[in-house]
Amino acid sequence: MTKPFALALHGGAGVTPGRDYRLVEAHLAELAAAGRARLAEGLSALDCVDWAVGELEASGLYVAGRGASPNRAGVVEFDASIMDGSRPRAGAVCAIRNVQSPIRAARAVMELTPHVLLAGAGATDFAREKELPEIGNDPAWFRMPVGVEQADIDAEADMLSHGTVGAVALDVQGRLAAGTSTGGLFGKRPGRVGDTPLPGIGTWADSQVALSCTGIGEMFILSGGAGDVAARMRYGGEPLDSATRAMIARVGELGGDGGVIAIDRVGNHSFAFNSGGMKRAFAGSRGPTEVLIA
Repeated sequence: MTKPFALALHGGAGVTPGRDYRLVEAHLAELAAAGRARLAEGLSALDCVDWAVGELEASGLYVAGRGASPNRAGVVEFDASIMDGSRPRAGAVCAIRNVQSPIRAARAVMELTPHVLLAGAGATDFAREKELPEIGNDPAWFRMPVGVEQADIDAEADMLSHGTVGAVALDVQGRLAAGTSTGGLFGKRPGRVGDTPLPGIGTWADSQVALSCTGIGEMFILSGGAGDVAARMRYGGEPLDSATRAMIARVGELGGDGGVIAIDRVGNHSFAFNSGGMKRAFAGSRGPTEVLIA
């Protein structure tokens, strides 16, 4: 019998009514199909997550990578993390600048240092040291994400408006991995860091489950985020969907909004969110492919 494999993606929680997200839907469908094929051919969960998040960053369709916006000082700072649940091990960067793919920088931290998280100038210097592709001084490298307008960024600088991308995967060897990347809140203060680069909050993978979160990072930190879901399952025996929904409910109780994508060790998946939609997709060896916005 074929061993289960699966991939879930998100392009951020929150959808603006009346705006056209067909490009996002098409892109997520394309990535889900390509990821499914790669996993079927034996690609590892870690490599699949790295590839998928890198594609989401490079597209400029989401508030991550090419779709990130400047902070209040006019500088773009990225956050990202990646986790290999089979070891386990993790790598992350926060407030990193001038790097084309923050998720690749996070993986480099995981594989090339004894550390889990590098921050600010130290993270930027590390990426340059490892010769990761830089953005340089070309403002045309960035794109306005689908569903976002300049007026949104300008008007919502003090409203905790957000965007994130992420992926979780299960491979045919039964290994789980997760990755998350963001440009952070629109108009955020320089140096502000949310849940995305924090393994155990914005990203988690172990032998049981892999998760990636999106939303108001402060409330995910206070709610326990992805680690809370994993703990509910490991120590309380709670089903996947029940655990994700309980964590998102707690985020809501704290005044936050957002969502989480998750896959467990047998290929079940869960999408839980309390925002007005979440850009998401799923493809695997069991069940139909899903691409959903609302």
